[in-house]
Amino acid sequence: MKPISGLFNFSQKVDYKVEVLAGLTVAMTMIPESLSFAILAGFPPLVGLYAAFIMGLVTALFGGRPGMVSGGAGATAVVLIALMQSHGLEYVFAAVILAGVFQAAVGLFKLGKFIRLVPQPVMYGFVNGLAVIIFMAQFGQFKTMANGELTWLSGSPLWIMTGLVALTIAIVVFFPKITKAVPASLVAIIVVFGLVLGLGIDTRTVKDIASVSGGFPPFHLPSVPFTLEMLQVIFPYALIMAGVGLTESLLTLNLVDEITGNKGNGSKECIAQGSANILNGLFFGMGGCAMIAQTFVNLGAGAKARLSGIIAALTILMVVLFGAPVIERVPMAALVGVMIMVAITTFEWASFRVINKMPKQDVIIGILVAVITVWLHNLALAVLIGVIISALVFAWESAKRIRARKYTDEHGIRHYEIYGPLFFGSVTAFNEKFDVGNDPQEVIIDFKDSRVADMSGIEALNKLTEKYRLAGKTLHLRHLSPDCRVLLKNAADVIDVNIMEDPAYLVAVK
Repeated sequence: MKPISGLFNFSQKVDYKVEVLAGLTVAMTMIPESLSFAILAGFPPLVGLYAAFIMGLVTALFGGRPGMVSGGAGATAVVLIALMQSHGLEYVFAAVILAGVFQAAVGLFKLGKFIRLVPQPVMYGFVNGLAVIIFMAQFGQFKTMANGELTWLSGSPLWIMTGLVALTIAIVVFFPKITKAVPASLVAIIVVFGLVLGLGIDTRTVKDIASVSGGFPPFHLPSVPFTLEMLQVIFPYALIMAGVGLTESLLTLNLVDEITGNKGNGSKECIAQGSANILNGLFFGMGGCAMIAQTFVNLGAGAKARLSGIIAALTILMVVLFGAPVIERVPMAALVGVMIMVAITTFEWASFRVINKMPKQDVIIGILVAVITVWLHNLALAVLIGVIISALVFAWESAKRIRARKYTDEHGIRHYEIYGPLFFGSVTAFNEKFDVGNDPQEVIIDFKDSRVADMSGIEALNKLTEKYRLAGKTLHLRHLSPDCRVLLKNAADVIDVNIMEDPAYLVAVK
């Protein structure tokens, strides 16, 4: 995604001042978001901040990708809402621990590599849908509670909020033209904060969401019965949370890889995410995963090392311990403006430029993934559906490519040279190539430019062999690659064909 990488500059060496300032900026955007997600799920507000601190610190220290930011994410919090409502907070902590165990196991067994199966159109849809979600989420700050119902702001409060958001966006856009020594997002937050305090402007602040004051995360073993029944309750929630968290984290890692031009370690990231979630369950956190919006804030501020993530996590802890009175007075308008700019830079605008060059099915898949992401707010499900549809489209296109070149040699032997893979999708087209009744006594199927890919292909050969046998004719297979021969050998109980050895012919199968 070259257009995204153009938004950030990674050509310079690590600047520790930039790392520190980027970390402070990230912390300012994570605090209200973590609080909002915790409240949304019905958790105590501090559970969200503890998750942001623990996830951020552990993954910054031990994760597979410098520059990535993790915290108490909404995608994983939403998974646990039903469990919170049915069994309470203690079961949530137990589920978070189990989810962490699943994630660490994925990393240890190096299963994270399967994220490679996510096609580019799905990535486009995922990123664009996420950008829309981030953008739309900011409109919630333009509402207020009146008579027990949320209503849109009006009059002076609306104009004040809009003006402060517009000022924040203007600073983020234009300040880099003056200097890039300080992150524009942090400057915008400080300027709007100072303006509101200096002029005594009445507008919504972080304190209007929840209090951020508390102590150090306490060690806490979940008070749940360690029984099979308890495991049956938390298992599905833990499994879904682990899947959602790893999907978002590994997709984020891939995006950062493309932005920075160097590759992260997916297995290491899985282990770090799992370890962080285990600690969350033991230290009063709601768990989480990588946060794409905050990661883009971090990268946009010029961060490229682990220090920024560490600073962000420690800043959140310091705010909880000591800085709450100050942070609670930060205007929400400043944070909304920063997140709107994050949404704008997150969106893959390049997808519009290449839309007329992409196959129609890829365009449809990208749009579908984006729509599901926005509609259901379930990134993992959207990606899964996109991957499944992409796989089916690929299978259909591959099935149409199988063809056969037919000829009879001077010895009266009929040859069928097969092109394209023989698998479940191409079996019907493969069978239509043969004329058993009119073929001579001996027939050779040449797989020099083909391969038997699955059990459906084996079964097709078995049925074809049976047809020729009943017709009193002999069928040979030729030029099978080594892996195809192994496949046929393993299925020897269901297939009996004559394989012609050709020691001079080698097929390189990678």
